[in-house]
Amino acid sequence: MSTTLIEVRPAKAADATAVASTHDEAWRSAYQGIIPGAELEKLINRRGPQWWDSAIRKGSRVSVLVFGDKIAGYANYGRNRARSLHFDGEIYELYLRPEFQGLGFGRRLFAAARRDLMQSGLKSMVVWALSDNDPATEFYRALGGRMVARSSERFGPKALDKIAFAWTN
Repeated sequence: MSTTLIEVRPAKAADATAVASTHDEAWRSAYQGIIPGAELEKLINRRGPQWWDSAIRKGSRVSVLVFGDKIAGYANYGRNRARSLHFDGEIYELYLRPEFQGLGFGRRLFAAARRDLMQSGLKSMVVWALSDNDPATEFYRALGGRMVARSSERFGPKALDKIAFAWTN
């Protein structure tokens, strides 16, 4: 009988390559057919290992979910960036490699990010998801997020609708 350790911990600079590859796989899976191909490639290519190394070293809040010895997912979060929304914190990104989706790992990563925000005094939070990304919108609804705003974001020639989900204590 063997046991595989699953942990959520702060990302280290040494994790940058694995986080970049997780970002690449997760974004291709989540946004293929939603974000135009050329725009999606640009967004993925901008977030290579050097970008993640720099973000982690500068103190960005990035947590990783490690399954055994493999980074299965990551969350990037901090203060809410949308001044019009009166919530303290925001999860900017929460992604899992496709093979780790549907196993409860996203819930664990979400709970850890939320707990970290709350321990920093950020008691309420918001998450944005593209409305065409059904798995993400269903995930945030299942976690008790309530829809509080809609907006749109341009990806090259295409404007895509996005939804803000919020949680308060």
